[in-house]
Formats: sequence, C-alpha cells, structure tokens
Amino acid sequence: MTRTDEITQRLLALHPKKMDLSLGRLDRMLGELDHPQKRLPPVIHVAGTNGKGSTIAFMRAILEAAGKRVHVYSSPHLTRFHERFRLAGKFVSSKRLNETLERVERINAGQSITFFEITTAVAFDLFTQVDADYVLLETGLGGRLDCTNVVPHPLGCVITPISIDHVQFLGDTIEKIAFEKAGILKKGTKAVFSRQAHGAMQVLEKRAAELNITPFICGQDFDGYPERDRFVYSDLDGLDDLPKPSLVGIHQFENATTAIAALKHFGTGVSTEDIANGVQNVRWPARMQPLPGLLQDMLAKGSDLWLDGGHNVAGAQVLAQALGDLNERQSRPLTLVLGMLSNKDVKGYLSCFEGLAKNIITVPVPGDDMTTNSGSLPQDLAELAIQHGFAATHTQSVRDALKLVSRNEPQRVVICGSLYLAGDVLAENKTPPE
Repeated sequence: MTRTDEITQRLLALHPKKMDLSLGRLDRMLGELDHPQKRLPPVIHVAGTNGKGSTIAFMRAILEAAGKRVHVYSSPHLTRFHERFRLAGKFVSSKRLNETLERVERINAGQSITFFEITTAVAFDLFTQVDADYVLLETGLGGRLDCTNVVPHPLGCVITPISIDHVQFLGDTIEKIAFEKAGILKKGTKAVFSRQAHGAMQVLEKRAAELNITPFICGQDFDGYPERDRFVYSDLDGLDDLPKPSLVGIHQFENATTAIAALKHFGTGVSTEDIANGVQNVRWPARMQPLPGLLQDMLAKGSDLWLDGGHNVAGAQVLAQALGDLNERQSRPLTLVLGMLSNKDVKGYLSCFEGLAKNIITVPVPGDDMTTNSGSLPQDLAELAIQHGFAATHTQSVRDALKLVSRNEPQRVVICGSLYLAGDVLAENKTPPE
C-alpha cells in the first residue's frame, strides 16, 4: 500500500456515507484553509450526465494548444488517485499530493466530512499552489449540492447532455435531474448548454432566466457536425472547417462542439488554429478507446479491442452508435465483455446492443474502496443478457473472457459497463492515463 493509499483510507473513515449531498461540511473545511476556492484562476464549471469528461478534455487540449496552463479536477480516477488532479497540464506529483492530503487531514482534525468533500478541498488547495490560466472543474454528482459548487464567480458554466442516472440522489425524472444540474448556474456568469432533451432544456432555460442569464445553446446559437471526413463548427461568427476529433464516435463531435462554443463564448481568445490542433490531438481514456497491447494480443490476428467506461443508458446508446458506424466500415463479429455496478440500469444498457452484438461475456467489477456500490454478479448479468436474446456466459476476469473469444477469424471486442472495470483493464494492459 502506498503512502497515498494509507492517507485516503483514513479519509474514507471520516464519514459513514459515501454520498451525503450538502455544502456545510465543505464550507467549514474551506474556511479553515483560508477559502482557496476564492483564489483560483478563472474557472469553467461543467455539469451534466454524459460527456463532461470528454468536453473538458477537448477544452484542455484546445487551451493548451493556445499555450495556456490548465488545472483540471475530475473523478473518478481510473488507475491512480493522482489522476483526479491535473496541475498546469500534468498529474500532481506524489510528494505534493501527499503533503497536501496530510495538511488538510491535520486541519480537519478528525471532524466528519465525506471523502469527496475533503478531496475537493484538496483540489482547490492544490490549484492555489501552482500558477495557471484556467481551472476546468467537473462536478462529481448533480450540481446544486455538489462539492464543486462553492466557487462564487466562475468564468462560465457548461451543462452537457442530461439523462437518467443516480436517481437515488437526483430524482427519477429528467426534469428533476436537470434542476439539480442547473444549480451550478450563477448570476452574472455566462452559460453554454449542449443539446438536451426537451424537458431538460425547459428546466435549464427557466433557471437561466431567473438568474438573468442568456445561455448559448447548441442547435440555436452554435452547432457542429461531420462533413466529408472533416468537422464543421458554426456559430454567430460563421463557420470553422476543422479536422475531425481524434476521439471516436459521432457523440464526440457534439462534445467538441460544446467545448469550442464554451471557450469562444467565455472569451478565452483561442484561435481557429488552436481549436484545430486541440480537437485532433485530444486524449481521453476509457471512452471508446482503442486498446492495443497485451490484451489485444490474446485475440486472433487482425482483431480490434476497445475500452469504454460508459455505464448508463445514454452512454450505451452512443457506444452502440459508434460500434454500428465501425461495423459499416469494417464488419466483424462483436463481443461485449461486460461488468456493471448493481445500481445501474443493466436491462436498459443491454437493450442498446440488441441486433448489434451476438455474444456477451460478463465479468465482475473490481473491488473499489472509493464506493459503497457493489458490482452485479457476473452470473446474474449473463442471465439478463440471455433474456435479451444474447449468447452469454460469465467468467471471473477480463483475461479469462478474452480466452473465450473465437480465434478463428478477426474479432471486435469491447470491454464496457464501468469506469472501475476500465481502470483495472488499463492497469492490466500497462496503458495508464497520461
């Protein structure tokens, strides 16, 4: 166990619940740290159900192409806790992270605080230690009561597509969830909205009007789309002809479009050249990520292996669409290696792949000490898959699953269903995020 692991284990024991949405404990902690959230570089705050991480990745790539220094706070991590904190473009060092964790732990003095709350306090403190031009801040859950929602005057707020997820915390309708996401909006702050379901957009626009915000809305004020192997972005200033995003899937054109609109609307001064360089060089792991290396070598020659951490129905829909597009270009038998947490809509997820994948091999989600959720048993997942008409079996590891894939001809295999599973796969393949 590393020193970081030892510290985080102690911090996990400070509050009995993983999720306890409120801001009081964090406000107290930030006060004891001399309010680092008020001393940050300009903040772009991002909420939404899907596409938050990819949108932030596009913004970071474009800003860095423009020569800007960018801090990023995101969660969860995939292989190492350090991945949650990017300081001026690089993951935080173990030395700086451990020193900050221990200092914040001492200041907290054993008082009750959730793990994500104290982690957020650490992020804000880290961001005051290193100079940067911007902070890209991803909400953890929801928005209104999310720990990140303590920055008083962000440069701008972005709300990516909203769908049904985390119903036990955010509500069981798209409108209730949108209300929580809209909680990041602040009076006097600009806002950019991705394309939304009608009910979600109504809620967002109502909240914006209450705050006297005129939001910049996809499909009305800006848009983006593929055209002849290129990417066209349009807004009130005209058209930009860009290279297509390096991230795979039609949904990544949408995420790139939102990122570009935000950077332009918030006045960051990025040029068309910066945007072009950013969208074709962006990297974001475990989102329809090709996975060459040790694990792909277990498959038949010429096979392709992919990794995707999407874990709700909307994520499954965009993954299925991306796989359908791949199949049109090069048809191959498709197998899903699937692991999911038990609190997810497994039936809804599986339904997205009917008629696309024939075989499903289910695996356990690796144990994760950052969550109280348990993984669905592989045998239960396999039974659900069989009920949906798939040929399904279960096994106890990704390696065992790959051994079951046919080696008679090139295959297409996608490991999917959980970011925790994705992190374990990246570590096993020796291709951690950079």
